[in-house]
Amino acid sequence: MSSPAQPLLIMFIVPILMARHNHKGGAMGILGKFFGGKHDYPSLDSSNPAAKQLESVRPPLEKLAGEINDPLEVVPAEDSVYVFVGKPPKKFGIAWIEDGDKIVNFKSLVEEKGLSPTSLEKLSEKLKKAYIAHQDKPRYVTRINDREVVVIPSTSLLNDVKSVVKQTVN
Repeated sequence: MSSPAQPLLIMFIVPILMARHNHKGGAMGILGKFFGGKHDYPSLDSSNPAAKQLESVRPPLEKLAGEINDPLEVVPAEDSVYVFVGKPPKKFGIAWIEDGDKIVNFKSLVEEKGLSPTSLEKLSEKLKKAYIAHQDKPRYVTRINDREVVVIPSTSLLNDVKSVVKQTVN
């Protein structure tokens, strides 16, 4: 037996789901927000300075995006980028591009700089704190190597990430 509210509920929910289905993200987009799914960020406009910064490192960024299946969140910088890999702030790694095309990550830090697991753990914890402190910053999406990537054009997050990395690596 149906309650009088059911037809009203269906009348309002179905059009919302259909609108979401016709918009990017599919019908599950709205439900995903309730159950921890992907966010719907606006597209990064090509006139945004962050788009120009990404273009300056596009080849190595495309290489990185092609090698990693995990979600990527990119923090653009002048002639480089910092990339949160995975699902920050809970489970993530970081990579960055330096010297134009060199990709640096936790593994390369261990191999090249001899960083200990304890140092990597401290680096990860500091990066987590920086990420959490800037969760309110605007985010956008763009396509890199035919996949959706989140872009966080935040100077304050960039400065915090650079500082944490510099303290650990040097």
